[in-house]
Amino acid sequence: MANKEALRELQTRLAQRLQVARNEPATHAWLAVECAGQGLLLPLEQAGEIFNAGRILAVPHTQAWFAGVANLRGGLHGVVDLAAFLGLRARSAQEHGAEGARLVALSPQLGTNSALLVDRLAGLRHENELSGQADEAAASRPAFAGPRWQDKGGRPWQEINLAALAADVQFLAIAA
Repeated sequence: MANKEALRELQTRLAQRLQVARNEPATHAWLAVECAGQGLLLPLEQAGEIFNAGRILAVPHTQAWFAGVANLRGGLHGVVDLAAFLGLRARSAQEHGAEGARLVALSPQLGTNSALLVDRLAGLRHENELSGQADEAAASRPAFAGPRWQDKGGRPWQEINLAALAADVQFLAIAA
């Protein structure tokens, strides 16, 4: 008898939470990362797991920004040095083991076994913590470069749409 009452209470609480969630405005959330000193925002729904930048095996005859391949939970993933791909710095073999460097796997829903090598994680950011920046150069940036944001401390952040990045012709063309 007590179990039935507890189950009813649980169902009632869940129904109330679902109703509240439906009525709240949808907000965006991002994983904030740093690459060559630049702040980048990766949409949480498009990002996968985060890994230490352990052993990355170089692949010959690939673009300089293609760091190599890594075994992430038993799956082979192509690793892209995000700062080098974006032209923020030239790639260096020593950067793989840099303190704080991480691999951010792209969500499996994006259909690519890829991970991004980033210099450092900078936490989570929510839409209510940021304000949009006016951006005259938006038309000249690639399709995966989303809006520019600024946090309350005045630091600029560039949103990177991972779904658009995973479909980008240059991102997919790793052969040198």
